[in-house]
Amino acid sequence: MTRTARLVVALTSAAAMLTAAACADGSTPAATTGGSVDENAPVTITVGNRPKPDKPADVATFDRNVKKFTDAHPNITVKSTETEWDAQTFQAQVAGGSLPTVMSISFTEPLNMIPNKQLPDITDELKLVDLTKDLNPETLKLVSDDKGRIYGVPFEAFSVGLAYNRTLFKQAGLDPDKPPTNWDEVRQYAKQITEKTGKAGYAQLTKDNTGGWMLTTMTYSMGGTVQSDDGKKSTFNDAPTKKALQLLKDMRWTDNTMGTNFLYNQEEARQDFAAGKIGMIMQAPDAYDMCVKNFGMKPADFGEGALPQDGGPFGTLTGGSIKMINPKSTKNEIVAALKWIKSQEFDKYTDQTVAIQNAKDAIADKGFVGRPGVTPLSQETYDQYNKWREPYNNVPVEQFKGYVESTKTLKLLPEPSNKGQEVYALLDPVVQQVLTKKDADIDKLLSDAASKIDARLAR
Repeated sequence: MTRTARLVVALTSAAAMLTAAACADGSTPAATTGGSVDENAPVTITVGNRPKPDKPADVATFDRNVKKFTDAHPNITVKSTETEWDAQTFQAQVAGGSLPTVMSISFTEPLNMIPNKQLPDITDELKLVDLTKDLNPETLKLVSDDKGRIYGVPFEAFSVGLAYNRTLFKQAGLDPDKPPTNWDEVRQYAKQITEKTGKAGYAQLTKDNTGGWMLTTMTYSMGGTVQSDDGKKSTFNDAPTKKALQLLKDMRWTDNTMGTNFLYNQEEARQDFAAGKIGMIMQAPDAYDMCVKNFGMKPADFGEGALPQDGGPFGTLTGGSIKMINPKSTKNEIVAALKWIKSQEFDKYTDQTVAIQNAKDAIADKGFVGRPGVTPLSQETYDQYNKWREPYNNVPVEQFKGYVESTKTLKLLPEPSNKGQEVYALLDPVVQQVLTKKDADIDKLLSDAASKIDARLAR
């Protein structure tokens, strides 16, 4: 299925099945009770994601945050639970009405929860607590309906770009400040890198579900999808995915620019990339952290460009987390929950003192300050936040320029909404066979995979 003017698909879980699981008797929870807001009225909320007892330091921090919040809002009582999002149990929690007032869930869920009225409309309450202006309008689209009403608060996000080794670019006679922006250029650059340096010009993740994950990313960049909007049928057995696999096949067997390792998971690929064995690979910017801190890559060697496109721009795969509010919540509970979300997830961006202290703490812990990425913040808020922290930046931000520019133009396209990890797992061997068998039949591989996946999606 080609991507035209359709709304975004969603991420790795079984959200598409939520309609069936909405309630045991087939009904759907009410999406917010009525009534006006009284910000001073006593109200009790239950917040999820409390750290587990085996992490006492995190528990202590959480408890301090609760006390600080309730001291500032004496009318709000905060209870907590360890409830957290899990693709295998979330449907049952929704159906059973056992969710806390507020908790974190995957980007996957809202696509199906919003039309099923399993999330409350919080548009007006967001404005009341003065949070709307600080939120990224692009990530807000993932939690909005076609009328622009908002049903959740995105607070963490990533998107995939193209990581590249700047030193190998220089050795190959390529400009390290001009990474490829389309797949034809990727193929040409890979040839040049292999020819001049003897290293793999390009590498692909292929195992532990990452093969399907990155094939999905390539499919998106070529205008395709891997799953129908309702999550009940696969859509990858068509031109965009076939083109992606043919490109990999050509680079592997015709160009011989993909090295000798065709069984990479995320960590293994990052280790070889950090060691200078790979010229280019699809990665989110946070790859910088592991490559530099864990695997000793020189900061000057790391570059991050936009996800290459094919005839687009179409977009890039995104993931992340959203704060959801229980649909049975009263207006007062919604406002209290949003105040909690604001204090825990956004004050660190909008309070100069907190932003600077967090930067100092990161440096003390040998962490990184200033690494670019997709932000849940509006551009104005993000720019101010970065300005406060700029004196503490210890990441070569200019080496991420291609990626940063792409975040302003490329659509954020979430992962498959129904059984995403199973979809990825069944696509792993497709990618592996294309890279390890010269006579691999792409059409048959995709047809067989589609049959297996469709059987699972229909359950």
